[in-house]
Parts: sequence; structure tokens; C-alpha cells
Amino acid sequence: MNKAKRICIITDLSNKPIKMFSDQTLKLAKGFIRLGHDVRFFSYCDALSQISPFKSKTFSEFFYKKRVDEVLAEQLKNYQPDIVYINFARALNADTIIRARQSVPNAVFIGSDGDPWPKLQKNRIETAKELDILTATNDGQWLQDYRDAGVPLCIFLPNLCDPDIDHRYDVEEKWKTDILWIGKLHHHADTSETFREELVKKLATRENSSLYGCFGRPTIGGLDFLYAISGARIGVNVNAYRPVKFCHSDRITRYMACGTFVMARRFPGADLLYKDGEHIKYFDEIKEFFELSDWYLGHEDQRKKIADAGMKRIHEQFNCVKIAGYIIELAEKGEYKAPWN
Repeated sequence: MNKAKRICIITDLSNKPIKMFSDQTLKLAKGFIRLGHDVRFFSYCDALSQISPFKSKTFSEFFYKKRVDEVLAEQLKNYQPDIVYINFARALNADTIIRARQSVPNAVFIGSDGDPWPKLQKNRIETAKELDILTATNDGQWLQDYRDAGVPLCIFLPNLCDPDIDHRYDVEEKWKTDILWIGKLHHHADTSETFREELVKKLATRENSSLYGCFGRPTIGGLDFLYAISGARIGVNVNAYRPVKFCHSDRITRYMACGTFVMARRFPGADLLYKDGEHIKYFDEIKEFFELSDWYLGHEDQRKKIADAGMKRIHEQFNCVKIAGYIIELAEKGEYKAPWN
């Protein structure tokens, strides 16, 4: 690593308790700091709220967005970051990047997209075209959308964990369950895939299964999220959309990091990240899931062995320091070396 860098992260920081331990940006910042770099945040929508007298987000953006861009540009001018890391805050757009570059023309601008269907995200691709590098948590159709639009460098970078927080906890009996599902039944952008909904509906009829965030059941966050995972013998994952290479919810990362045995519907490139039968167990059909889950619930040694190996894999290869190091490599060399690429 070269000299310590100054890194400005532009994002929307959430104060919602439910997102307290799920915000990957805070974990990434921790990784940068542990590598010896300096990190400063600019919370874009918070700045907009402070400047605008309007409660309406639409009015605030229309009348005061340019002022926020000026405030950001002034902060960057005084800080002179080596890297500007962008998480696509709600009102931020291409004009924001163009104005920011005028203040720090030598900085490397890196964006991170963890959302599916970027074409459906307002201004997303047009904003990315003003960056030097775009990272995404997939390496398929959606990352190709950016490449086709002319974004200079597009590259896969996986979800990360913070082993200091994301680990297995000793939990009370109320958190213990055989099978856990956390999440919605389908993604709001696409309801064409019914696999996840069908599986979770069947799961809801089983005894000693816990579901959160669907069928009118409460959502879960904060430490309760981590406790729920730690208390589950099996954590199940089904992506909102299957065909995209490397694309999966950070649900898998958080499940594995907190030490549950993860069963996930197979997705393209899956074994390059986590090996079947070693770190995780994949399935392709609903019937297969229930047959496999019953088998592993009846074979505790095998279940525990894979759960432990999965937790070790995530903590060693997908931790915040490791991923932060890859971003520094990208900024310096335009590429990074990792087992999956």
C-alpha cells in the first residue's frame, strides 16, 4: 500500500435503528481506517434537509440541490481527497459529480451499486458515466448495462461483513429456530419470478420456522437481526432474480457471518464465491430444499461443520478490511486480485 489516503464517502446515512448494523458503508469506512486511511462522510440528503426549509423532498431537490452541490464541492476543495467514494444518494446526480470534479480534479471517483435493475433507478446510469470506476455486487446483466452505457471501468465487488459485529452470538431460547427467512416475498421491480414466494409460503406452514418481513410479520433489525440469525440452525436465501452472475442479496453474507448454516438457491458463479457442501448448501428446486433441510436438521455434525466453515470463509475473505483493500487497489491500479476473479 502506498501512502495513507484521504477518502470522502458521499452517501445517505440512515439513523433508523433497523439499519444500525446493516449499513455496509459504515463497515467499509472501518476497513479503510484500519488500513491507515482517513475517512470523512458527506451525508447528501441530510445536507439537503438542513439547507431547505421545505419538508417536501421534491421541492427541496428542485430549489436547493445546486446549493448542496456547492457545499459538497467546497468541502472537497478543503479536504482534497485522493478518493471520492459514492453510494448514489437519492438526490445526487451527474451534475453533482461534474461540480465535485472541478474542486478535486486529481481525485479518483468510485461509485458502488448494490441495487438490481439499474435502468429503473432514477439518474443512476447517467451519474455513473461521470465516475472513473463503478463497482457492483453482480457481474452480469446489470453491470453490463453500465458497460453498454459507456461507464469507463465496471467491476464486480462483493458484499462485505464486519466480523467484530457480524458473528455468532449466544442467544436466548426465544431466538432459536430450525429454519429462518428474513425479507420480502419478491422485489418490487419484478414479480415475474414466483420461486421465492412459493418456497416461503410453504415454509410458513412448518413448525419451528421463523419468518420476518413478510405475510404481515414484523421486520427485524439492530441486534435482534443478528440474534435471530445466530439462533437459527438453517438460514434460507432465494434471490429476487436468479440469472445474473454473482448477484445475490447481502442476506447470504450476513447469514454466513453470523454462523448459521446457509441454504441458498443456486445462482450463476455461486461456487466461485462459496463452495457447495463446504461453505454453503445450494438447491435448485423447492422440493429439493425441503428434502435437504430435513436431512441436515437430522445430521447436526454435518450442518455445524458447514456453518462453521461458511462463517470462517466470510470472515476471512469478505471482511471490511479485505474489501476496503480491494478498493484501494482499484483506485491505484484499475484492478484488484481476488479468488473469484
